[in-house]
This record gives sequence, structure tokens and C-alpha cells, in this order.
Amino acid sequence: MSNTTREKGSSITRVLQIIEIVSKADRPMSPADLAFHLNIPKPSIHRLLNQLQAENFLQLNMRGLVVPGNRMQSIALGVLYNNRFKALRQAILAQLTDKIGETCGISIPNGADMIYYDRVQNASPVQVHLPIGSHTPIGATASGKLYLSTLSKTRCQKIIEKMPLQRYARNTITQVDVLHAQIQQIKDAGIATDNEEFIDGMVAIAVPIQNAQGKLFACLFSHAPVIRMSLAQLLEFSPVLKQAAIELAELLDDSSANPEQLN
Repeated sequence: MSNTTREKGSSITRVLQIIEIVSKADRPMSPADLAFHLNIPKPSIHRLLNQLQAENFLQLNMRGLVVPGNRMQSIALGVLYNNRFKALRQAILAQLTDKIGETCGISIPNGADMIYYDRVQNASPVQVHLPIGSHTPIGATASGKLYLSTLSKTRCQKIIEKMPLQRYARNTITQVDVLHAQIQQIKDAGIATDNEEFIDGMVAIAVPIQNAQGKLFACLFSHAPVIRMSLAQLLEFSPVLKQAAIELAELLDDSSANPEQLN
């Protein structure tokens, strides 16, 4: 093998290692962190990071730390939405929707938003229309507040204090201290609610879908118009929602370990 081929293979491996560690990091990392953890010389890490930024796989936040770029996030969504996973995931959601009688779906954190990623609607003509791909605010939705509750106290506090707490509906929380208190309650309970905070006339609950290490990678939610179901009634289905979240987590973990089984 020529030196050129070895160098090319080494560069490709390093790029993939950078993408992998950034995707799994609990906090944004500095170029120096990446160089240390991956044993890559600093000149090389800066060269590779510049290339990845130019292609929008990675980007730097306001503190100069490395975070996923749009293309990296698109890849992650594409893997999750791959047809290998879709049939079983939809079957789990359909069964859950049938039990609750209301729309159920999955949302994924995306910066200061949640992406409405997948769903199965109930059969009622009265629907809350949120198309797949919708971006919803993290401070005014059950899934968003659930995501915030999984962050460190310092990081959560910084996000809440910097993001605009605009009013979306009659019960939107617009006071920082009140939102902090509710997020702590969610952290303790392991379930989040939306009591007409994002859309007037809609209530919702959400539970975490966690990987094998207990880290949240998605939220499982159910929402309903209040003319059909109150928040208290929806909360009665918490056990079946949590069980479905476990099944979805096992599906994705098993698929990662044995991808051929879902082909």
C-alpha cells in the first residue's frame, strides 16, 4: 500500500472519529479536547475541523466549541428513519395510539427546537395538525421541557435564560423561575406535560426514549384536544407510554447491534 493511500485512509478514519465523538459528547468540545481524546496533532485537528465546517458537518458555537452541523443532524435523522426501523417503529406507535385513542409520536432535540419526527394519528376527524418535520419550541412543549430536564443544571439554566420565552398559548410559561421549577419537577417525575402551553385547546405528555447508557435520544409523546381528553385523563396512560418508550429504545439498540435482523 502506498504512503498516499495510507494517509488517505488515516484522514478518513480521523474524520469519522471526530464525527463519532462529537455526536456522543454530553457537552460541546473544544478542538484541543478532540485532539487530546483522539490523539490527533493540533495542526491536523484544525485542518480536519475546517474541512468539516466548510461542508457543514460540524460548526462552532459562540464559545468556539464544536457542535453538530446541519448535515450531521440530517444523517442522524436519516439513520433513525431508515426503512429497516420504520415498520416496527410504526407498529409500536400504532399500537400505542390504539390504546390511548389519541395521536402518538416521536420528537427529537434540535438546538432550541424539537423536531416533530414521526407519528401515528388517531382516526378522529378532530385533529391537532402538526406535520412531520415541524419545529416546536423546547420551552413550551412536553417533549421540549423533558429534553431540558435531562441536561445539566448549569446548561439548562443558560439555555432558558438566553432563549426568548414568548407566549404561544394561554398557559405558556414566560417566567424563567417558573419554568426552572417545572423542569425540576419533570426531572424528578420522568414525565413532562403541556397544559395548553403551545397550542390553545391541546394537552400533551412526553416520556424519554433512552439508549443503553440512559441518555435521552428522543421523546415519545401523545397529544389530544381538550374537548376530547383532559390532561389528567391523558396522564392515566403514562404506564403504557413508558412501556412503548422501552420497546422503541430496545428496537433501536437491537437494530444498531444487529442491523441485518430488520432488513
